[in-house]
Amino acid sequence: MSEMFDLSVDLLRRESVTPEDAGCQDVIASLLSSAGFTIEHMPFGDVKNLYAHHGTGDTLLFVGHTDVVPPGEGWTSPPFEPTIRDGYLYGRGTADMKVSVAGFVLAARDFVLANPSHNGRVAILVTSDEEGVALDGIRKVADVFRERRENLTWCITGEPSSTSSLGDLLRVGRRGSLSATMTVHGVQGHVAYPEKAKNPIHHVMSALAELTSRVWDDGYETFPATSLQISNFVSGTGANNVIPGSAEVQFNLRYNPHWNAAALRAEIESLFDRHNVTRDIHWHESGEPFYTPEGTLRSACRSVLTAFTGTAPVESTGGGTSDARFIAPLGVECVEIGPVNATIHQVDERIALSELEALPSLYGALISRLLS
Repeated sequence: MSEMFDLSVDLLRRESVTPEDAGCQDVIASLLSSAGFTIEHMPFGDVKNLYAHHGTGDTLLFVGHTDVVPPGEGWTSPPFEPTIRDGYLYGRGTADMKVSVAGFVLAARDFVLANPSHNGRVAILVTSDEEGVALDGIRKVADVFRERRENLTWCITGEPSSTSSLGDLLRVGRRGSLSATMTVHGVQGHVAYPEKAKNPIHHVMSALAELTSRVWDDGYETFPATSLQISNFVSGTGANNVIPGSAEVQFNLRYNPHWNAAALRAEIESLFDRHNVTRDIHWHESGEPFYTPEGTLRSACRSVLTAFTGTAPVESTGGGTSDARFIAPLGVECVEIGPVNATIHQVDERIALSELEALPSLYGALISRLLS
């Protein structure tokens, strides 16, 4: 088998369920240091982060993660024993995203070995905290980069973005994500004596009705409209003759660049104030939206992907969130290019062997286009 296959299998066999790295970054660091890359290990808490770079000047940064989600039950073959069946490699992390990491690591190494005095700088940043709470991973590294004014120009994240075949989609932005857990306070009592109690469910219903019916915006560029979804509502004692003393509501907003988290929080808090909802709210900001307009990076990626696939890629801002949300605020042009995402986080996650073998050449063509 190829070096790409062997490196992928080495990483896939490591049970790096978030926030574990299980030695993946040591393998990557060894490979890159032998090609002359400067290696920085940047751990925070229990999370490992690796930053490697070579050259000076305009910087092309590849971003990825070595952690994976728990495998779950029902796999046809063991999730951490990579297995070939019918032209696919099966295993947790094949699509999301150890194979991508292997691809851009080998592409960067080979570019440097072939062009030791290359223009600009090629860099790699990987974390073991993308699939988890994402507090001590690239979020923290980005703070360090900001403090030391790290020179970053372009960023390609290897997240699985393709839909039907490798390279058919170029992700040029992502929505922001803001979550809330709200406890609504009432007064418990007997249902026959409502005047002696305060029902938190009744108390919050009108506010939630207004919140969920609101039209936040009409979209932004290629972004869909901002949306809010209530994901959980829990209340009650289990008895049908007791007015509960509290209710818990969880909701999430996926929002486009019309908004930022602070503005959304202010709008929602004001709405609850108008409805006199007695509450405590815990907010969690997963990340602000990012959007890379037409420019050097989008143009280069479109050209390379068109040559690679024979068709111009779809340029999209769909999907959830990725670690690019922490790099974009540093003033960096960010896109995402990676494998087909049909089986990510699923049982029997897999990647086509043809796709696996093509990744280093695709990432290598992107490096050459931007740094040659």
